[in-house]
Amino acid sequence: MVGAFVLVPLVITVLGGFKALGELRVNPFGLPETWRWEVYWEILRGSRYWQMLGNSLVIALATVFLTVAFSAMAAFVFAQLRFFGSEFLLAYLTLGLMFPAATAVLPLFIKVRDLGLLNTHWAVILPQAAFGLAMSILLCRNFFKGLPAELKDAAFVDGCSYFGFFWHVVLPLSRPILATTGVIAFVHSWNAFLLPLVMLNSPELYPWPLGIMVYQGEYSTEWNRILAYITLTMLPATILFLLAQRYVVAGLTTGAVKG
Repeated sequence: MVGAFVLVPLVITVLGGFKALGELRVNPFGLPETWRWEVYWEILRGSRYWQMLGNSLVIALATVFLTVAFSAMAAFVFAQLRFFGSEFLLAYLTLGLMFPAATAVLPLFIKVRDLGLLNTHWAVILPQAAFGLAMSILLCRNFFKGLPAELKDAAFVDGCSYFGFFWHVVLPLSRPILATTGVIAFVHSWNAFLLPLVMLNSPELYPWPLGIMVYQGEYSTEWNRILAYITLTMLPATILFLLAQRYVVAGLTTGAVKG
């Protein structure tokens, strides 16, 4: 039942791109009488779609790299080291989960402007990575704390430093949680609208949510084109999630059961 609420709008969106405009108005939910591929091919042959897709991939992949790298290192410190103020710092980081990113748009815009990063991809990448750190650190920290203490003892006996233990032992065992945080960061970045809208002014830098806004403005009455465009932009994130879903489930459920 829950799956139907998720799948039905997706199926309607995909099928809408195969219908003529008149058929879409009279038969929005059924199968197309004639499968029309020309709208999809027209979008794929154009340079605008690939430029927008490339912008989204650059922003999302850079956000994933920064989020996973820094959250893994910070989570390892919080999980394996004891130092003065560690609990306070962790609590301070988790406060970021209580405030929506929209509340920080104005001061963030001023800071990015002062750094000279406005209208660049970095103006979107760096804030997205910063906003994703809190959840990623919590997920990674819980995973790292669940690793057997004997691994640490054995690594130190073999002459490993903390960095060696992190690099040679912890990271290879952490693929499920790293995949989880990576997929979450990718999907959040892929679907981000407000931050790119505020930070980017040039259409050639727009990711797909802003690209759809521009595309809809040009073809506001041709809903079959808009639905086809949306379908094609959903594909990369959908494929990534399907490929990584077993790692996501494993990462989220690790530590849920003791014993």
